[in-house]
Amino acid sequence: MAALQERIGIIAGAGQFPELVADGARKDGYTVVMCGFVGHTDPAIESKADIFEMLHLGALSKLIQFFKKNGVTRVCFAGAINKPKALDVRPDLRAAKLLFKIRSKGDDVLLRAVLDELEVDGLQIVQAAELVPDLRGPAGLLTKKKLTDKLRETLAYGIPIGEQIGRMDIGQCIVVRENMVVAVECLEGTDATLKRGADLGGKGCVAIKLFKPDQDERIDLPALGLNTIKNLVDGEYSCLVYYANKTLFFDREEALALANEHNIAIIGVDEEFKASLS
Repeated sequence: MAALQERIGIIAGAGQFPELVADGARKDGYTVVMCGFVGHTDPAIESKADIFEMLHLGALSKLIQFFKKNGVTRVCFAGAINKPKALDVRPDLRAAKLLFKIRSKGDDVLLRAVLDELEVDGLQIVQAAELVPDLRGPAGLLTKKKLTDKLRETLAYGIPIGEQIGRMDIGQCIVVRENMVVAVECLEGTDATLKRGADLGGKGCVAIKLFKPDQDERIDLPALGLNTIKNLVDGEYSCLVYYANKTLFFDREEALALANEHNIAIIGVDEEFKASLS
C-alpha cells in the first residue's frame, strides 16, 4: 500500500495496459499522474488519472517537466507505441541530442536511453507490472492440447532462434514451421507478423514470442491476449509459446478458452521447460 498521497507517474502508450496499471495504482493508494501521446494513447484514458497531459511523441523535456512539476519521483511505462508512427516523431532539442548520441535505433537501445534521461533528472523507473502482478503469464502448458514429439522438436529448433533475434534487438516474435523460420517480427508488430507467418507457412505454424535476453523488465514487456489468440485461430496455428513471468497475458481466461476450442497449445516457457527440450 502506498503512503498517503504518494504519487506515481505513468507514461501511457496504446492498449488496455495503461488503464489496468492506473486501476492497480489507485487500488494501492497512489495518486496517478499520467502522460499520453497524440496518435498513440486513447484520450479516454484521462478518466483514469488524477492529473493528465497529452504530449507529442518526442517532447522529452516537456515529459520530464510534467512529472517534476507534479511532484512525481517514480515513473512506469505502460502500453505500446505504434512503431511505424514513431518513425515520424519530431524530437525536441533534448530528444534530438539523445538520438544523435546513440548509434542504434532499436527498441531496447532507444527505450533504455530515454530511461537514462529520466533517471538523470531524478525520476526512478519502476515496473508497471508490479502494480498488476496477476497479468504475468504463468509457466507450463496452459491448454488441453498435448505436446507431440514433432512439436517439441519444432520448439527446440525455434526458441534459440527467437532468443537470438531478440538479442539482436530486431523483434520479440518469430513464426516457425517444420524447422524453418517463415516470419520474423520487425516494425509491423506481433499481430501483423502472425498474419504474414500464416500466409507464408500455412496451417500448423508455431508462434514464438519471447522476452529479449538483454531486455530491461521495466520497459516494453512482451504482451499477448485475446486478439493474439484470434489471430492464431485465423492463421490455423498449432502452438504459441511465451516467456513465463516476463510476458503480460491479457484476458487470459477467455483467450485460453478460445485456444482450447481450436486445439491450440499455449505454453509459458521457463528454464526447466527449455531444458526438457534438449
